[in-house]
Amino acid sequence: MTAPIELFYWPTPNGYKITIYLEEAGVPYNVNYVNIGKGDQFKPEFLKISPNNRMPAIVDPEGPGGEPVSVFESGAILQYLGRKFKKFYPETERERIAVEEWLFWQVGGLGPMAGQAHHFRNYAPEKIAYGIDRYTNEVNRLYGVMNTRLGEAEYLGGDYSIADMASIGWVRSHEAQGQNLDDFPNLKRWYEAVMARPAVQAGLAVGQDEREKWNLTADKNAQSVLFGQKAR
Repeated sequence: MTAPIELFYWPTPNGYKITIYLEEAGVPYNVNYVNIGKGDQFKPEFLKISPNNRMPAIVDPEGPGGEPVSVFESGAILQYLGRKFKKFYPETERERIAVEEWLFWQVGGLGPMAGQAHHFRNYAPEKIAYGIDRYTNEVNRLYGVMNTRLGEAEYLGGDYSIADMASIGWVRSHEAQGQNLDDFPNLKRWYEAVMARPAVQAGLAVGQDEREKWNLTADKNAQSVLFGQKAR
């Protein structure tokens, strides 16, 4: 019997990537909440497994050689889990290239740009038009890239994969990013198909009760923890 993965998590688009994978693959896991509004990400015990003070992170008690291993960064976690459990991550090189292209496209582009759009549109204390336009337009461009790709293939990597799991949580917040999915019919088709998957719904539901206890838009202390970080 597989030992449960220890997941260090908060319900955000990056956190959802891992709960969705674990639900899709049927892998047992324990959730360890890292309340990023309270500063749990700066605790020494968490920094030992995630030195960038970001969640998610995992500890696999049955890592390589049967020894525990920790993994931080959501893309690296998805790759690790995909290799270990041989699900949603192709083993042939040509197929794997396509999945990795779109996984890193999300990690390096869609996530950061959507996060900035969300920040400037919803959390910035001053409504800075340049910042709002810059990031809203860039997310629009990225949605266009997805729309073109999804006119060629059913899913980002061809078949349903970790690339789709990495992206769905960000597209789920499209309205907060100033985007209308009706402008991107192929993307909208993909979005509705992925969101209809029971495991995706289960992954997105993890921790929602915890999240509802915490209103980031109104909690100035939490905002200072999240948005005022410097080297420490």
